[in-house]
Amino acid sequence: MKKQTTMIAISLATSLMMAGCAQKSEEASNVKKDSKVEAKVNLDSEINNYRDFVISQTEEFVTNTQKFVDAINAGNMAEAKRLYPISRSYFERIEPVAESFGDLDPKIDAREGDVPANEWTGFHKIEQVLWVQNTTKGLEKYTEQLMKDANYLRAKVETAEIDPVLFVTGPVELLNEVSSSKVTGEEERYSHTDLADFAANVEGSAKILELLSDKLKAKDTDLATTIENRFNDLMTTLNTYKKGDGYVDYKQLKEDEVKKLAQQVDALAEPISQVGSTLGVN
Repeated sequence: MKKQTTMIAISLATSLMMAGCAQKSEEASNVKKDSKVEAKVNLDSEINNYRDFVISQTEEFVTNTQKFVDAINAGNMAEAKRLYPISRSYFERIEPVAESFGDLDPKIDAREGDVPANEWTGFHKIEQVLWVQNTTKGLEKYTEQLMKDANYLRAKVETAEIDPVLFVTGPVELLNEVSSSKVTGEEERYSHTDLADFAANVEGSAKILELLSDKLKAKDTDLATTIENRFNDLMTTLNTYKKGDGYVDYKQLKEDEVKKLAQQVDALAEPISQVGSTLGVN
């Protein structure tokens, strides 16, 4: 009986130890979960401010696109060519949001070959006619459609769903746009106004980081400083190519100048890619 009592005591002690371990494990797990919850930053205010920025940019996009279309309809080639990169810049700054509207983005911004020839509309179709055919005639169908799409975009951004992931990844997406089509000269293959698009993408990226600045600094001051310095370096380089209210023809840049821009974009994209995880948004 004594032996049996001893065995029961040992069994009870073991059970208590296991229960204690399980409780500690669960507590540790809860601590980890709690720390993850605490690590995630609330971005509601920043997203609301970004929405205001997107709406204001879209309003300017509609206004300046109308001026561009009016110049074409009036047969004013020089003015149409001057306004082309200006009107596009407002669209380029908010491209992460514009691209979220399915087929609206390609209607406005598709390049030749991106869509079937009979469906090709938007800026780049008009660009081709202005620079390659060197005429403003025969564009009524495309200018009318462009204004419809611009106004539709303006209406859509009012209720656009901008979640934290889209918001935080926006800066990297914009820089990827630069790397994939602006640096290569593929975006504006007829007008060679790529630097205006390039600058607008960078400015759009910078705006999001500006809105995130305080919370990013609270989490990682060094990362925030690195990003700010690399933005400044890139914009300093871009500003050397400014001409009037625009930029020089992209074809004027030498190979080493294009390479420097590409390297600065990559150098900026690397720390920006860490922002999401730093703020707990993945």
